[in-house]
Amino acid sequence: MKTPLCHSLGIEMPIFAFSHCRDVVAEVTKAGGMGVLGISGFTAEQLAQELDWLDAHTGGRPYGVDLLMPNNYQDVGAKKLDRDAILPKDVVEFMNRKLDEAGIARLPEDQRDAMLRAEDEHTNVGTSEAAKLFDVALQHTQVKLVVSALGTPSRHFVDLAHQHGVLVGSLVGKVEHALAQKEAGVDLLIAQGMEAGGHTGSITSMVLWPQIVDAVAPMPVLAAGGIGRGRQMAAALALGAEGVWCGSIWLGTRESELEPELKQRLFDAASEDAIQTKAHSGKTMRALRSKYSEIWNQPGAPKPLPMPLQFILNHESTLRIKRARATDWMFYPVGQIVGDMGHETSVRQVVQGMLEEYLESVERLQVLTSGE
Repeated sequence: MKTPLCHSLGIEMPIFAFSHCRDVVAEVTKAGGMGVLGISGFTAEQLAQELDWLDAHTGGRPYGVDLLMPNNYQDVGAKKLDRDAILPKDVVEFMNRKLDEAGIARLPEDQRDAMLRAEDEHTNVGTSEAAKLFDVALQHTQVKLVVSALGTPSRHFVDLAHQHGVLVGSLVGKVEHALAQKEAGVDLLIAQGMEAGGHTGSITSMVLWPQIVDAVAPMPVLAAGGIGRGRQMAAALALGAEGVWCGSIWLGTRESELEPELKQRLFDAASEDAIQTKAHSGKTMRALRSKYSEIWNQPGAPKPLPMPLQFILNHESTLRIKRARATDWMFYPVGQIVGDMGHETSVRQVVQGMLEEYLESVERLQVLTSGE
């Protein structure tokens, strides 16, 4: 299982775990894979603390970070803290009216502004804000991989990473994006099929993975989109990938950052409940179907705002929904693998299960091709 990319990064197995939770990142890293922390939700100060913690809890092993650097977004900069100036009044009123009609209480007036400001300051989307987080990451020598999501990193970004001995990866959903990333000098690609949670394209994994592998060879490619089991990992490696990138499968672990009510919603969901919507971020994203996502599809509903405005708009709805424990309204990015997540496990159990099923799959193929 130790692919060339494993040797390059100094890891023992080609399982890459994307998570916003440091505990998940640490557990996969200690197990011999590579945890990758999604860092766009942190301020620079908070990120420094998170990475200090990871340095202290990963036994000196390498790990990675993931940044949101979209090519197309609305640059609000410091204005993100002035909600009245950047959010259309009619859209805010629509969102609040729908929650009011559902009986979901508003935030306490004397606390609302402070609560929303605390959430809004965490919205770090775009080149300038990503650069601040990138600088923090480069101060931590165990960070050996930086991944760009939603866009092509600049040559300066790539060169700076290389100067610090850090590899650069990017997520792609079609061949033309892969070729642009290769031209930008990235070291590896994550070919993400539409089954994945989060921001996705429209091509399925089984079609996309070999397309990307062939288009950028000999650049290493990780397979993403619908992976949470060993058979899927075996298929990815058979199709030319050098490893797998998994995100949704960790949401159902005890180490996950999700509250129990939201976890239970994932356990109750079928694969078809992971839908593509713009209601979460303003860009096409696969997320858990909920009453909140449904209101944006109703007749007369406004169009979701462009990134990152929809993120900022949703901070208020998320807080209201959580405080009310309105489970039917809870939403979160998740892929179609959610249909296989029936109960809480641990990160170690997921990794062990993937490895065992992978080996069983390989042995089965060896028997089928042995001619015996």
